[in-house]
Amino acid sequence: MNTHTYLEFDTPLGTMRAVAEGAALASVDFIDARYVRPIAADWREDARSPLLAECAKQLREYFAGDRTRFDLPLAPAGTPFQQRVWREIARIPYGDTTTYAQLAARCEAPGAARAAGAATGRNPLAIVVPCHRVVGASGGLTGYAGGLPRKARLLALEHAREDALA
Repeated sequence: MNTHTYLEFDTPLGTMRAVAEGAALASVDFIDARYVRPIAADWREDARSPLLAECAKQLREYFAGDRTRFDLPLAPAGTPFQQRVWREIARIPYGDTTTYAQLAARCEAPGAARAAGAATGRNPLAIVVPCHRVVGASGGLTGYAGGLPRKARLLALEHAREDALA
C-alpha cells in the first residue's frame, strides 16, 4: 500500500495542495477547487518531502514567469479515457489554447467534446497538466474546477491568445 503525503502552500491565486502517492504526484489542486481530494485520515503532512517541495518550487517558478514546463513524476488516477485526455492536455504548449472539440479529436474521439470536457474537469493535476488551456469552441472561457477567474488569470499569466480571455 502506498502512503499518501501532502503539502499545502500559498500561490498568488490561492492555497494549493500537492499530494504524493509513493514517489509520484497523485494530485495538485487549489484547496477550494470543485473536485479537490479531501485529506484522508491516513494521509500525513510532510513539509520535508523532496517531491512535494520540488512541486511547490516549480509552481512558484511558474507563477513568477520563470517556468513554462514542469518536470515532476506524475501518477494521476483515472479511467483510460481520462488518462488519454490528460496526456493530450499536457502537450498543449505554454501560452497556447485548444478547444474541447480539438482535444477530443486529438484523443481519437471526434465528436466527444463533452466527454473530453468532463475528463478535463476531473484533471487532478491543476496547472502541472494545464487544463486551463482548454477553452470553448468560440475561444471563450468555459469550465474550470478552480473557477473561471483563476482560469483567466492563468491564461493572462501565460499571455495566451487574446480571444481566449474575452
